[in-house]
Amino acid sequence: MRDLHMHSVYSDGKNTVEEMILSAIDRGLDCVGLSEHSHTEGDECSMTCEGTEAYRAEMAELKKKYAGRIEVLCGLERDYYSDDNLEYDYVIGSIHWIKMPGGHKLPIDWLAEKQREGVEKYFGGDWYAFAEAYYEMESQVVDVTKCDIIGHFDLLTKFAEQDPYFDLQHPRYVKAWKAAADRLLKTGKPFEINTGAISRGYRTEPYPAKDIRDYIRLNGGKLILSSDSHQKETIAYRFQDWLSEIR
Repeated sequence: MRDLHMHSVYSDGKNTVEEMILSAIDRGLDCVGLSEHSHTEGDECSMTCEGTEAYRAEMAELKKKYAGRIEVLCGLERDYYSDDNLEYDYVIGSIHWIKMPGGHKLPIDWLAEKQREGVEKYFGGDWYAFAEAYYEMESQVVDVTKCDIIGHFDLLTKFAEQDPYFDLQHPRYVKAWKAAADRLLKTGKPFEINTGAISRGYRTEPYPAKDIRDYIRLNGGKLILSSDSHQKETIAYRFQDWLSEIR
């Protein structure tokens, strides 16, 4: 078993990369990948340029140190707006915010209140227009980030279980995500089944939602498990619950 989506103190995680690797070994994983947030101007959760260099250097050393015990991969979660074009063992492509007129940011997953304020301010409270803008960007995430894995496809629904601010079965919403999924399916890149919001108490189901996962599988898409862990205790979080969906 492998887990390729996790973060350390180099970006917004709580543990060092070595602590994350050791926890993965304790949990019986065959392969572990760190995927720090790429340097992105204006994103306080991303790595600095200096941190990026240090991360890559430490990961190279830890690969050697733990060879024979676990396969260690140096990955990156590259944001849509990232300026990091370096080579990594793999890249996860993600969108965490939308750049609005005047350089303002509309956060996708930071705080429910900030998301709601942004939708009111920039989309006149039209959540479906917000979703359409998000999924139009999401449809391009492979092209823009050159990723190997599509990260948390429907991240904009992070708070939807606790605060159902729009209908996830509304025709406009469904049309938006299907259009993005159709374009991404053509790339052949796998989508995450991401359990990170479950371990942090925001959701009871992983990203993407079950109807989206079913659509991906029905249309020949691939799914992989990832924990999006930000601390050593949640590596491979509840993977057993969705193993049957992996292909």
